[in-house]
Amino acid sequence: MKLTPRQRVLPALIACLLCTGAAHAADPTGSFTVSGFATLGLVKTDTDLAQYAIAGQTRGADKDISAEVDSKLGLQFGAKLNNMFSGTVQLLAKSGGDGNVKPGVEWAFVKAQLAPSVAVRLGRMGAPFFAISDFRAVGFANTTLRPPQDVYGQVPVSHFDGADASYQANLGVGTLTLQGFGGKSSEKFERVDVELDRLYGINATLETDAGLTLRFGHASGKLTVKSTSLAGLVSTLRATPFASVGNELDANDKKASFTGVGLTWDEGQWLVNAEYTQRRVATYLPDTAGWYVTVGRRFGSWTPYASASQIKSVSTNVNNTVVAATPQLAQLRGIVDATLASQQLNQKTLAIGARWDFASNFAMKVQLDHVRPQGDAFFVQIQPGFNSRKVNVLSIAVDTVF
Repeated sequence: MKLTPRQRVLPALIACLLCTGAAHAADPTGSFTVSGFATLGLVKTDTDLAQYAIAGQTRGADKDISAEVDSKLGLQFGAKLNNMFSGTVQLLAKSGGDGNVKPGVEWAFVKAQLAPSVAVRLGRMGAPFFAISDFRAVGFANTTLRPPQDVYGQVPVSHFDGADASYQANLGVGTLTLQGFGGKSSEKFERVDVELDRLYGINATLETDAGLTLRFGHASGKLTVKSTSLAGLVSTLRATPFASVGNELDANDKKASFTGVGLTWDEGQWLVNAEYTQRRVATYLPDTAGWYVTVGRRFGSWTPYASASQIKSVSTNVNNTVVAATPQLAQLRGIVDATLASQQLNQKTLAIGARWDFASNFAMKVQLDHVRPQGDAFFVQIQPGFNSRKVNVLSIAVDTVF
């Protein structure tokens, strides 16, 4: 198997990792800390008719090995001014939605610990939509090689700018954490600008003394997708008797919400992770429902695991009433149908893998995914003949924290 030019990301990540390790060791004060995490991953599939990618990426893996899908480097800087005020900045380099591998600011906030059970943060934070949102990019913190895309690929943003407040209470059976947050977010998703304004939400998490964690979360906001081709289609439809179709397709300041429930059970040897989520949007993007269940068992430094997941489009949100009365209208109807079909997310995935903690702060993972998409789903660079082909994806990764 040959490496493609996409592998050039690996030397850069390795060099950065070595340099930041020296920076961490040089900090003697205790009030300022530098830490980080990194994943060096290789991915290969059994087809050249499409590329397997993390949702939002512009390219991924096919029969040629790709290091861009999973490889990443994160640096985190922390400062503690006193017992009340602290700050955190996290830089993350990965393959992004603009088609480049470059660092960006994933977290940058100041925190006020107002009381032992009450905290407030202001700035940029990871968008808390999922059970592992806070550490989804930290491969070492997760059992599986990557979070299941059939669930975690539903939201096009990974962070938000704003504020949150949290409260913790001991209920006897465990600790209840309540979080409220609000702000806005913007990100590139397959080279398209996506904005989420007037974002607000709540999360409730119960961590029991028996190793069981239960979570509920809900978020709502106004979604804008800045697509030139979509704007042109909407404008054309609004100049016809079928303007209502254009209004339904329009993706400017449209209501969007996301709801999820999660369960984690870890009793030392056995572990189970599961989530069920729903996305609702008032535009051309489909309403979706996604779920996954992962089960693993630890044997010393080895943790084999298996996972099943699915995402399903439950509504297109657009009623294409364009009547093909003329060749021009027939073509317009076809464009609307093709636009809606390209956004459908219907996919099932079965995965098996193993994690090996071979050294302190280092883990190696191997994972085989059997992906059954209907349509394009999360695949990119689609070639003629793909036609919902079943795809096997082999991934190998080394995770570390430092």
